[in-house]
Amino acid sequence: MKKIMILFFHIALLSLFYSVGVFIQHLLELAIPGSIIGMLLLFLALSTKIIPVRYIEEGSTFILRHMPLLFLPVTVGILQFLNVFSGRGILLIFITLISTVIVMVVTGFLGQKLVNRKEINKK
Repeated sequence: MKKIMILFFHIALLSLFYSVGVFIQHLLELAIPGSIIGMLLLFLALSTKIIPVRYIEEGSTFILRHMPLLFLPVTVGILQFLNVFSGRGILLIFITLISTVIVMVVTGFLGQKLVNRKEINKK
């Protein structure tokens, strides 16, 4: 029973950050999604050690473990708009491949830059 209560607390804390982010987004009428604002607030709270990682560790692990179930409604929702995608299969595959290559190249380039910077700072 204690394990369930801890899990509930962790998920409630994560949900609180999400809700605060959505509130800030609506209050300030920002173009950034509230979930991103909440994630940034959580990052700041964890970075500054205002909130210890142990306060969200089990809840975030639980959510990540069950993530495929969380994306199932999105996948089913896309199926309602198949007419938007019909006749564009080749184009969508091309766009997906090109964007994946761009992400991989940029990530690799930035990773190398950061590694080189770290090596220079060690010297």
